[in-house]
Amino acid sequence: MTDLRNTVGDRIRAIRKAKGLTQQQLAELSNLDDAYIGAVERGERNFSVDTLEKIIVALKIQPMELFQNLDDLSEVEAAQRRAIDEYAVTVSELSVKQIDTLKRVIREVRGAFED
Repeated sequence: MTDLRNTVGDRIRAIRKAKGLTQQQLAELSNLDDAYIGAVERGERNFSVDTLEKIIVALKIQPMELFQNLDDLSEVEAAQRRAIDEYAVTVSELSVKQIDTLKRVIREVRGAFED
């Protein structure tokens, strides 16, 4: 039954890194010990739902984001998932006007690849 625990731990690590947070910073944001965060990320701890909620709130994510297993993805799909994680972090820090500008830039870049 550790597969799910490992998947969740891997996703916590990936999202934490995409947000540019250290284990110590995530620990502070979630009111948990940094050694505990490390053990959760490595799948070594059988954590409670309450603990998981603290981490989700600290990361400012939706719970479903933790249950996506990247191990079963192709190299391209995993790269896409990492890009989406980074994009989500970037967008979460922008105003509506900045998001609209970013979307226009992305459309322009995507159009350049289609030519």
